[in-house]
Amino acid sequence: MKISRATAATVLFVVLLVLIYWLHIAYLKVDVVFYSAIADGVLAASISGVVLFATPYFSSLNKFERTQLVVIWLLAGYGFAISVPTVIDRSLSFYILEKLQQRGGGIRQDAFEYVFTKEYVREHRLVDVRLTEQQESGTVVIRDGCVKLTAKGDKLASFSRMFRRNFLPRERLLMGGYSDDLTDPFRTSIEQPQYLCK
Repeated sequence: MKISRATAATVLFVVLLVLIYWLHIAYLKVDVVFYSAIADGVLAASISGVVLFATPYFSSLNKFERTQLVVIWLLAGYGFAISVPTVIDRSLSFYILEKLQQRGGGIRQDAFEYVFTKEYVREHRLVDVRLTEQQESGTVVIRDGCVKLTAKGDKLASFSRMFRRNFLPRERLLMGGYSDDLTDPFRTSIEQPQYLCK
């Protein structure tokens, strides 16, 4: 009986999550896809939790079991947010598949740099999307046409560089060979670029 009640409650959560997400993206403004999808998951888990605790139908589950279900739903909502809309919105891998499909199933390998720099950036408004996300996250500010790191952004960048150098694979397969290039992608950067803020 407990399993059937827990399953029924979880089905309610999934239905609410899908419905809330759809209503949100169809009828409301979205600042950042990831954050809005997380909010949808929290809302669905909260409503389901209220039903779970307030409805006699679920009384066979004790408080600990009901609390566990709510925690599981919050984790599932987070998993959904990061694994479905956010991945599809951000993924270069999905873009490659979609672009190949758009172009009839095949693109010359030597044309991919052009596709990424000239088509992907423009078609997905990549600069606008990423700068919006960073501003909404509080990691950058834009003043007088200059994008500047905040203290929060500086800490995240330092963590990211540390993680990249120490915890990404040193023998990573890249186009048929193994390399550590992506543990320090800036090693071949231009020394004095012309795009710095004055």
